[in-house]
Amino acid sequence: MNFPVELRFKLLALSAQIAVRDGMGHLLCHVKQKMFKLKEEVTVFADEAHAKPIYRIKADRVIDISAQYAIEDHSGRPLGVVKRLGMRSIWRAHYEIHRAGQPLLTIREENPWVKVADGFVSSIPILGAFAGYMLHPAYRVTRVDTGAVALRVLKRPAMFEGVYRIDSLSALSQEDELLATLGILMMLLLERQRG
Repeated sequence: MNFPVELRFKLLALSAQIAVRDGMGHLLCHVKQKMFKLKEEVTVFADEAHAKPIYRIKADRVIDISAQYAIEDHSGRPLGVVKRLGMRSIWRAHYEIHRAGQPLLTIREENPWVKVADGFVSSIPILGAFAGYMLHPAYRVTRVDTGAVALRVLKRPAMFEGVYRIDSLSALSQEDELLATLGILMMLLLERQRG
């Protein structure tokens, strides 16, 4: 994967759709979250026309602060799981990415006050339109085995859309990069809903 990877979604869209592009500007995938589902379900497509699904991410339960999201390829083969760590995620976003039942990576918010301020300023008429230029939440993706920060996710300045950039800080295998990117996608969709 060519880093930095950019994730871009419209803030005013009815259903969440995220375009993911690599450092060369090539489309890696397009994500569409199904609306009005009791259980969270996200489909990842190879194209913007949503003709070729390549991955699915499904919640294991209806509503819960400790839900798990199974990631599988188009044939149904499991790739991993993203777990939201319930009470720990109330104040500061905290997720774990597992493969074959073993923790592989963690995603943690760097500064929860930035998210609080972003949510507050975004709710103020007129000023809220400029919140995307002022406040930028950031997340770190850390390897469980070494404790090294592998990826950093940072919200970028943008108006009327959410733009996030994933930078590589240490090497990951292609499989781990893919699983981390899908986990980040799910985390951003969930955090977007929280405000």
